[in-house]
Amino acid sequence: MKKELGIFVLLIVLCIIVSAVNPNFLLPINLQNLARQIGAFGIFSIGLGLVIITGGIELSVGSMMALLGVLLSMMLTEWRLGVVIAVLACLAIAMVLSLGHGLLITRLNMQPFIVTLCGLLFYRGLARFVTNDETKGFGTVPGLDFLRFLANGNLLGIPMPFVLLLIISLITWVVLHRSVYGRYLFATGRNAEAARYAGINTKQIVTLTYVISGALTAIAGVIFAFYTNSVSPANHGNAYELYGIAAAVLGGCSLRGGEGSVVGILIGAALLQVLRNLVNLLGIPSSLDFAVMGAVILIGVMADQIFTERRDRRQVTLMRETTAR
Repeated sequence: MKKELGIFVLLIVLCIIVSAVNPNFLLPINLQNLARQIGAFGIFSIGLGLVIITGGIELSVGSMMALLGVLLSMMLTEWRLGVVIAVLACLAIAMVLSLGHGLLITRLNMQPFIVTLCGLLFYRGLARFVTNDETKGFGTVPGLDFLRFLANGNLLGIPMPFVLLLIISLITWVVLHRSVYGRYLFATGRNAEAARYAGINTKQIVTLTYVISGALTAIAGVIFAFYTNSVSPANHGNAYELYGIAAAVLGGCSLRGGEGSVVGILIGAALLQVLRNLVNLLGIPSSLDFAVMGAVILIGVMADQIFTERRDRRQVTLMRETTAR
């Protein structure tokens, strides 16, 4: 809870600084656009946060979005499949691919970094191959109004991606913090071997977590595809996985596993998008986005390292005092 409170205070202070530096930050149109970005990025950041809690990592998110985006466009504009079928197909493809990641990691004992890095390369290359490196769009195909509304519409003035994020966050919070799966997930992340001795099927937990992450990636992928209205297989979703990892780490998810919360991930995603918004409002070159993101991840990992060492020292001191008594 202390981590979430600290990052929330930092978010508030940053918002005050940004609004003082550039009053345009508080314009309704800017706040709406900011909320839309937080919603879209926050959805898949939650999935990445869950994976990080297991002690794993997921690097293929951006490439998977590119592949799903071009396939969605082709299914709707070239193959003339129905909207529901196309969206469900994208969801199923993402979950199957993520299931493959989970099985490779748990059954063949491969490192999550290697498995998902290969996914990053494979999905990007596949997206470019199936499209001959051509940008795919949605044009004026009828019947896509609802999907466009999900990506660009507002509900009572609130952007729909942000509304979806709130709904998904509420469901994930219940699952993570109020269910057996959530307890098993944290136990697996803290000490997988001890969790196995306690009777937890850690392989199943890890695999299921990757599948959930894939489903959230598909939802965010559909939103991004219709937000941009076109998908470039070479650039779409580029480095999005880094934004998700940064949001999770900022929100208190330890890269060691076993720590994290939905609220923290949401605050981390919001903080990251406010930083990006600050870069745009100040006219700083967008190429510095990656520099800002790298600094944010570094600071988050440093803070986690410091807090962990302090906690370990307190526990050792307490044990010694207890033994002495």
